[in-house]
Amino acid sequence: MLNILLPLLFVLQSFAGNPDSQTETKTLQTPEIEMLTQKEGISIRGLSVVDNQTAWVSASYGWTAVSSNGGTDWHWRQVPGQENTDFRSIYAFSKDKAIVMSAGSPLVILMTEDGGRTWQEKHKNTHTDIFFDGMDFWDEKHGMAYGDPINGFVQILITNDGGHNWQDLSENTKGLLQEGEAGFAASGTGIRTLGNGVASIGTGGSRAQLLMTKDFGKNWKAYPCPIIQGTSSTGIFSLAFRNDKQGVAVGGDYLKDKQAEKAILITNDGGQSWQKPESGTLGYRSSVEYLNSQTLVATGTSGVDWSGDGGLNWKSVSDKSFHVARKARQGTWTLLAGADGRIAKLTY
Repeated sequence: MLNILLPLLFVLQSFAGNPDSQTETKTLQTPEIEMLTQKEGISIRGLSVVDNQTAWVSASYGWTAVSSNGGTDWHWRQVPGQENTDFRSIYAFSKDKAIVMSAGSPLVILMTEDGGRTWQEKHKNTHTDIFFDGMDFWDEKHGMAYGDPINGFVQILITNDGGHNWQDLSENTKGLLQEGEAGFAASGTGIRTLGNGVASIGTGGSRAQLLMTKDFGKNWKAYPCPIIQGTSSTGIFSLAFRNDKQGVAVGGDYLKDKQAEKAILITNDGGQSWQKPESGTLGYRSSVEYLNSQTLVATGTSGVDWSGDGGLNWKSVSDKSFHVARKARQGTWTLLAGADGRIAKLTY
């Protein structure tokens, strides 16, 4: 629904080593955006970076790609029988195993365990109103996917066996949303998992909220978010959390992607309250990512922004369009991906 190098001309700060345990700062080298590959005619919104060598993307028309050598080579494959499917979310476990999820009807969740050469269907829903927005995993076994409401219920699926089987917990979200409120499948990052069963989901449309569970989707609370909202093109498009208290929500209005007012907010209490940064992004952003405790990147169709102070101040680093930015779960490799099948590396 509520669907070659570029020098960065400033100096940033970052924590050395473990970002949450170090207080000594250092000056970063000048970051760069380097184009790695491009496959014209498709749009990439799904991106999952495993480590400093392995990353997967998912895209429109049933396309996926994997690199296992740090982005030097990409192996593109169109999933047989899914030539009209828009895979807007992907979660990769390794160079061999990944899960992709479609956005529209029918909902399909597919798994590969041989590097994308073959795919097996793990879940399907043919409801005409089904539209899933994103998924994330707590660990190798436990994950959650969410979608736009049907009959007032946010669509929630839970897996406890690494994506082989999915359980429907949608009824647990009764009363959370109002008419015209839903999620966005812009980058697959409208959902974020934290430890101990905690997960957050951002909504938009007629109202923007942060939905939070602390018990793997059994119970939920909703907190209002004063990001721009009220129309079908506005709201929270992406979330990122440093820990269970400190986080960032980005979005705006994708139909007015250079409009910066109320397009980014920060929280220090787990989403119960939100504050404007001192200087925000330069427009609508569909993805935000922590690179360490103080450094973040946000991207959207009107450009890429960077913060070196925990999200308080943002600077434009490029006017290039990307839908999604993700950092390696085990490492520092950071990628951007977007329209026309473009994949780029962010070096910082």
